[in-house]
Amino acid sequence: MSRNPLLEHHTLPPFGDIRPEHVGPAIDTLLDELRAKVEALVARAEQQAPDWDSLAAPLEALNDRLSRAWSPVSHLNGTMSSPELREAHDSCLQKLSDYSTWLGQHEGLFRAWQALRDGPAWSNLNEAQQRSIENALRDFRLAGVDLPTEKKQRSAEIRSRLSSLSSTFSNQLLDATQAWSLDLEDDSRLEGLPGSAMATLAANAEAKGRQGYRITLDFPSFYPVISYADDRELRREVYTAYVTRASDQGPNAGEYDNAPVIEEILRLRQELAGLLGFANHAEYSLATKMADNADQVLGFLDDLAARALPQGREEFAELEAYARDELGLIDLAPWDIGYVSEKLREARYAISEEQLRPYFPAPKAVAGLFAVVERLYGVRVEEDPSAPSYHQDVRFYRLIENDTPIAGFYLDLYAREGKRGGAWMDECRVRRREDGELQLPVAYLTCNFTRPVGSQPALLTHDEVTTLFHEFGHGLHHMLTRQDIADVSGINGVAWDAVELPSQFMENYCWEREGLDLISGHVESGEPLPQPLFEKLTAAKNFQSAMGMLRQIEFSLFDFRLHLELDAPSAAEVQALLDNVREAISVVPKAEFNRFQNGFSHIFAGGYAAGYYSYKWAEVLSADAWSAFEESGIFDPQTGSRFRREILEAGGSRDAAELFRAFRGREPSIDPLLRHSGIRAA
Repeated sequence: MSRNPLLEHHTLPPFGDIRPEHVGPAIDTLLDELRAKVEALVARAEQQAPDWDSLAAPLEALNDRLSRAWSPVSHLNGTMSSPELREAHDSCLQKLSDYSTWLGQHEGLFRAWQALRDGPAWSNLNEAQQRSIENALRDFRLAGVDLPTEKKQRSAEIRSRLSSLSSTFSNQLLDATQAWSLDLEDDSRLEGLPGSAMATLAANAEAKGRQGYRITLDFPSFYPVISYADDRELRREVYTAYVTRASDQGPNAGEYDNAPVIEEILRLRQELAGLLGFANHAEYSLATKMADNADQVLGFLDDLAARALPQGREEFAELEAYARDELGLIDLAPWDIGYVSEKLREARYAISEEQLRPYFPAPKAVAGLFAVVERLYGVRVEEDPSAPSYHQDVRFYRLIENDTPIAGFYLDLYAREGKRGGAWMDECRVRRREDGELQLPVAYLTCNFTRPVGSQPALLTHDEVTTLFHEFGHGLHHMLTRQDIADVSGINGVAWDAVELPSQFMENYCWEREGLDLISGHVESGEPLPQPLFEKLTAAKNFQSAMGMLRQIEFSLFDFRLHLELDAPSAAEVQALLDNVREAISVVPKAEFNRFQNGFSHIFAGGYAAGYYSYKWAEVLSADAWSAFEESGIFDPQTGSRFRREILEAGGSRDAAELFRAFRGREPSIDPLLRHSGIRAA
């Protein structure tokens, strides 16, 4: 192989040149080179007292070189998966895990960092540099640098295996999602579905060379069926397939079962935590979070549940009464909840997501998002069609301030085959400075919205627009950073239970008149959302909000208690714990065959293990931050400037609690969250 694009220096990834056969050789070459350079740096530090330029800066450059090679591979594996790419990607996971563990347990390197911390150069470092060194020393200890040799080796084995298991979990969930479909020759079973959903299902069938309609388990296909299909048996069939993905239940029972993967992940996590001196994985997880201890997390969740539960029971009783009296449904089943809820919402507020779709063509929603950001932070967004891309739907944009680019991002909006579900932001490039040159931050922003059909643009639901704003909030945290040290730049170094603050904050603009005037424009007339529809939308904002909050608390409690209370649970014990949590706080019926945990990617294939509570924890911060804008005006330049300076630009350079106090002038209050969520027990 003559050239390998993954080993070359590129400002943006050369997606068009990257092939699966490049991946393994590039990673092997880089890891060999990086190991040799680390050893040289350590040897140098033993000869003379290290300073920033002789130790930290060259190590950062090495990490960035590896990141620039691996980032596009990892991203393509999540968005353009193929058997060849998956094999190439997965073949490197153990090598990368082994390198990371070797680095984290390198005693000579640890001593060099400690010498920098304790030496004369320390007092000359700025706050961000000092913070990054403190974080590095903490991470050495969390990696087991102090362990005896035998335990170090076991720790390395565990980390390597966990990396592999995480990928297996994700792969099996994607395979299970794509393994099921239902083909219908005509629309006789699809009564109740809106035209946009019918068009999507027809396009699914056409893409496979079939007549009629194809239902899949991708969200843009699954969600309309479960929410609008009058055919109860069809709802049951689709719901069953969805909630049994990657499990021992349902239509593909046992084919991609994630239960054994979960068992091994949990056992290894607890073993690793024990090796490092923690009582359990929950304690280990909290070492890098705002929350002080497990009791504080459980107390926070239990308090929220206690406030939401009475109202949640009321909301479900209303749903049952409506189903019985208006729809003739006596016993509500799990596959009825979304359908009846949508009927009740329409009856009570005369509004539905489908009514709103024509007002949110994707191009208008995206342009409106950019307009909000420009008004709030004074930065302009410009598309750059010359940037290398990996799919015809993907767009690349630059953030411009004072006529100068300060960041960039890839926007990948639509669901497609080979793309994992959900929505996320990830790093393509991190802002850092090397030899006086500034590397600008670049983000990947990925969603799974309904695709455009025919000549019409994609019409988004209001919920999808909110998701777009949420992910762009993460993107702004990454892109508007002013930190030049990679380890505290953007979201790096930010406590995990504070990282959702900027994303949840951005969602608020989707509910305000001033914001919606920028975001909405009817697909035919261009007219913004009319006032009567706006009033219905805001009136319905907190429809079933207590039920929604209880659902999030259910996930959070299950995750946290799973990593706090159980050492090496069997699949049955995992299910029993989930059932126990549901019994305590859930108000809706559950199906015996539901295997939600087998698709819970956040905690088994993402970074949220013993940290899913972060969504609620950060929501307290974001609601309180938003209340400052409510007081001053949602586009108030002074408040926007302060939020940018104290939260977005600061990255991980200071403690998250300290940054929040600097913005708000006080400790966070839970009251704005309860008020915004319509929880009456405030």
